[in-house]
Amino acid sequence: MAKRKPGVFNKAWTVLWRVLIAFALILLVFRFVPPPTTAFILQSDYPVTQHWISIDKLPPQVPLAVIGSEDQRFPDHFGVDFTAITKALSQYDDGEGLRGASTITQQTAKNLFLWPGRSFIRKGLEAGLAISLEAIWGKKRILEVYLNVAEFGKGIYGVEAASQHYFGKSARHLTANQAARLAVLLPSPRKRDPNRLTPNLRQRVDWIERQMQQLGTGYLNPILDN
Repeated sequence: MAKRKPGVFNKAWTVLWRVLIAFALILLVFRFVPPPTTAFILQSDYPVTQHWISIDKLPPQVPLAVIGSEDQRFPDHFGVDFTAITKALSQYDDGEGLRGASTITQQTAKNLFLWPGRSFIRKGLEAGLAISLEAIWGKKRILEVYLNVAEFGKGIYGVEAASQHYFGKSARHLTANQAARLAVLLPSPRKRDPNRLTPNLRQRVDWIERQMQQLGTGYLNPILDN
């Protein structure tokens, strides 16, 4: 009796599992080794500058400024902030457009593996990747990678390259105000300059500094001490 050939579904399922296993192995490697590049860097229209720096060498105000500005529930969620997503979807239904609602983990996943723009497909992939990063990397590594791959200007990737470009010094010597001025760039890094901020952005910097003071450096201890 002739052997039955595996169906298309079985073949697809096998390929999918192999892809998932390979991707998990890549994430495991990047848990310890700096990613050699990112999807956003590969898509950059500008010459790229990036200098990796360990999060252990950064003053606490640097990650605190980013968390205070971008994702104050970062220590508590598992990659996806469902409250923020629900609010964004509600606003979308009301005709206000599709807002980001992305956590730092989602932004890290997007920078590493996806593409700019907003769509439900990309947001779905982003959410799935974010949960994978939380499971395999943990909070400290996610925050470290984000600080090293986020875009802070035209072709300027990572807080170390940004600090050298804008302030002429290593990120390890940033003040709280300078950290807040870098954090305010993140939503629109190609349109903002921390040394030439508009009045509205200066108010935003003041707000970020207040959030940093209210959170306190101890807020990050459970993450940075791991």
